[in-house]
Amino acid sequence: MFRQFFNLRSALALIAVAIVTGTIFYSDFLSKKIEVEEREKISQWVEANKFIASAPPNADITLASQIQQKNTDIPIIWTNENDSIIDSRNIDTSDIKSSKHFLHKKLQEFKSAHPPIILVLSKNPYIADKYYYGDSKLLKQVRYYPMIQLFIVALFIFITVYSISIRNKSTQNQVWAGMAKETAHQLGTPISSLQGWVEMLKEADGHSEISKEMQKDVNRLKLISDRFGKIGSAPKLEEHDIVEQVEKMMAYIKRRSTEKVNFILERPEDKVTAKISGPLFDWVIENLLKNALDAINGKGTIRIQIRKLQQQVLIDVMDSGKGISKQNIPKVFKPGFTTKKRGWGLGLSLAKRIIEKYHRGQLYIKSSELGKGTTFRIALNS
Repeated sequence: MFRQFFNLRSALALIAVAIVTGTIFYSDFLSKKIEVEEREKISQWVEANKFIASAPPNADITLASQIQQKNTDIPIIWTNENDSIIDSRNIDTSDIKSSKHFLHKKLQEFKSAHPPIILVLSKNPYIADKYYYGDSKLLKQVRYYPMIQLFIVALFIFITVYSISIRNKSTQNQVWAGMAKETAHQLGTPISSLQGWVEMLKEADGHSEISKEMQKDVNRLKLISDRFGKIGSAPKLEEHDIVEQVEKMMAYIKRRSTEKVNFILERPEDKVTAKISGPLFDWVIENLLKNALDAINGKGTIRIQIRKLQQQVLIDVMDSGKGISKQNIPKVFKPGFTTKKRGWGLGLSLAKRIIEKYHRGQLYIKSSELGKGTTFRIALNS
């Protein structure tokens, strides 16, 4: 799938580059051709003006008049030899009326765009008319067309790549949900069988301690099965005491760690509540605590700080472990990423999915420094 996606994306990029490159070159060719033709039109227009001005009374000026009247799209400003404006043509008169300096600004614009066509009227003394002109609307459109096309092509590629990405994510989510539900289903039968054996042990003499410990393990398996069963379905969110939930999971992890690990819970005096799915939220806290245990390698401090804001509950899970390198921080929540020798790298990815998709909250790395530790933050709506 990745190879197909990569090939499609590469093909789209190559096609886009080819289209845009070809368009730019062709548009440049057309704009230069139009520019030459427009200069010729202005030259003819100047000559026609000259002919009409100097023609004898009985001369036929029909052709010169037609040439003069045909120029309706190329803006012109003509001046004397000292660049004092004499008149203009094809420039919006409303703009001229609204600003006294409008024509002078246009003149400077035309000067930078094209060299003037000079009509010498007298050499001694030197008297001349200078004709400055700008680009027609057609020439401007031809010049801006590649930029518009580039935007359209870029938009097309973005929409296509985004659609493929969304489709792949949707497929991935369906696979995840299906695997989780199938796991829960497969666990159901052996758990029921184990529960039966535990009940038989309870009734037998001398096995009360064994049956008690086995019951704990069976309950744990039931909890795991219940968690997997909730993946892919919208869980029911209920008001829970967040401190109580965190304390319960911290106590569970503490029993399974060494005495060299120091667990600290910082909590506010007031009760902190939020709408959560108990089993799924516990799973997230468990994953973060296990991740912290791995980071400190069985020796160090794990601190959880709970704070209540106006509209949010913040839960920071901090460890004094090895930290995460800057290049790995963006990868931490991606499925399959792990720095451990064993494991599939799904824990943090599932935790993020549970908090953000099901609880409409946030889970992210607040800070991390190599050799000093990492802080994961959960933000829930209160």
